[in-house]
Amino acid sequence: MGHPVAITDDSFDAEVLKSDVPVLVDFWADWCGPCKIIAPIVEELAGEYDGKVKFAKVDVDANPKVASTYGIRGIPTLLIFSGGSPIDQVVGAVPKTVIKGRLEKAIA
Repeated sequence: MGHPVAITDDSFDAEVLKSDVPVLVDFWADWCGPCKIIAPIVEELAGEYDGKVKFAKVDVDANPKVASTYGIRGIPTLLIFSGGSPIDQVVGAVPKTVIKGRLEKAIA
């Protein structure tokens, strides 16, 4: 089963931008209530899309550089990267079906 990997400012380029599969990056923080709501959904999807999509989590408090680079102002924010560039964004605690729909477009 796939699981989201913790990404830091230092590992972001190698883990996300240089990935040969699309990457969903969950920007979150420990104090964020909606982040805790969406976390189990991201975990489930990581299992469902194992091998097709990489899942990563970035703690915005511990890694402000990456969050700033991509203009993350509200969390949770999910950014989907493909070929080293962000191709889609979901902000807020949304239903699993919304995220799944965006992932399907990314791997199509």
